[in-house]
Amino acid sequence: MDRLRTRVKICGIVDPDDAHIAVEGGADALGFVFHEPSVRYVAPERAAAIIRELPAFIDTVGVVVDLGRQELDNIARVSGIDYFQFHGEEDPQLCAAAGLPYLKALRIGADTDVRAGAERYAGAKGLLLDAFADDLAGGTGNTFDWSRIPAYLPVPVFLAGGLDSGNVAEAIGLVHPFGVDVSSGVESTPGVKDPARIIEFLRTVADADYQLRQARL
Repeated sequence: MDRLRTRVKICGIVDPDDAHIAVEGGADALGFVFHEPSVRYVAPERAAAIIRELPAFIDTVGVVVDLGRQELDNIARVSGIDYFQFHGEEDPQLCAAAGLPYLKALRIGADTDVRAGAERYAGAKGLLLDAFADDLAGGTGNTFDWSRIPAYLPVPVFLAGGLDSGNVAEAIGLVHPFGVDVSSGVESTPGVKDPARIIEFLRTVADADYQLRQARL
């Protein structure tokens, strides 16, 4: 079945005002980074306070990197997130045992086998494809070669890595992802969201979807 709408996750939320702007603009999901080295890190208690203010039907995603079961259990319990997004070297068994539905991030480097990754994490609710960097687990602000994404994968694809309002329409037209994930592309400085850029990104995604629907008529 053709995809009629691209889902949008605004990631790296640390401020309730940004969360409300994203939701009012049409975001489907919000991401909270529980990786302390990140400039977008938010404590689980802070995330919980933001999540309590959200309306119904907004998914909340906790981004984690190579944590143990006890840490994962604590984050899930305290924050109240709906999903984990595993951004490290977690194996499928840990992901499946963490107690929440999950997305698995694959950082796309020169040797990354996307199809093999999708098959390995077939239990994921989605595969988030991001750009590889030696010194960062994610949030690089860089794109990667989208032509490396196979036309069909056994799990939904969420496209990340360097997306902004200037390139997301092209990405949607080429990749046809189930969803797109943005963080640095809607920021004024690293870790600081820009309300105008959030709204512009969401409108650009909606316009791209409209153009694709029109092209099918």
